[in-house]
Amino acid sequence: MATKTEIRRQELRHSLIILAERTIAERGLSALRARDLASAAGCAVGAIYNVFGDLSDLALAVNARTFHRLGADVAAALAEAPQDPVEQLVVMAQAYHHFAADNHLSWRALFDIERAPDEAAPDWYLQEMGQLFTYISDPLAVIFPGRSEEDLALLTRALFSSVHGIVLLGLDEASAGVPAENIDRMISLVLRQFAVSSK
Repeated sequence: MATKTEIRRQELRHSLIILAERTIAERGLSALRARDLASAAGCAVGAIYNVFGDLSDLALAVNARTFHRLGADVAAALAEAPQDPVEQLVVMAQAYHHFAADNHLSWRALFDIERAPDEAAPDWYLQEMGQLFTYISDPLAVIFPGRSEEDLALLTRALFSSVHGIVLLGLDEASAGVPAENIDRMISLVLRQFAVSSK
């Protein structure tokens, strides 16, 4: 049975995650500050570091929730997708774009958080990414039945990187010069052309 101290610690942890999640969603990862969080949570600044090692650990906890929501959106879109593997890739990629557009700053925080060069990604990150990659690799295995597992794994990551790049540049209105309303169309064109070239 949890002690009162453990219960308070868990309550503070949850409160800080919700507050940090709101801050990131509204103002971005760079707006996450211990003093502001402590004031909003009604605790001392030091109490934050009794629950989380640092603000990066807190941001990672928020990112875990964001990644889970992203995966749920992609899975829901896939459940409604046609059986055609190319169309499944298109539907999933467009769902990824829509999540990024609707949750832009939270989505950016998934990739903007800094880690030491030798620091391994958390297990939850690897699991969530692994699930996303499975959604992609399954239709790829149908499109490329003769490919080795190693090739399919590389192709999966290449497609994810391609879609991510299109979405990132489009939403940031960067040098790609693609209006946001054309991102879905660009994704569709690239993936369908990819499928034609694969035959």
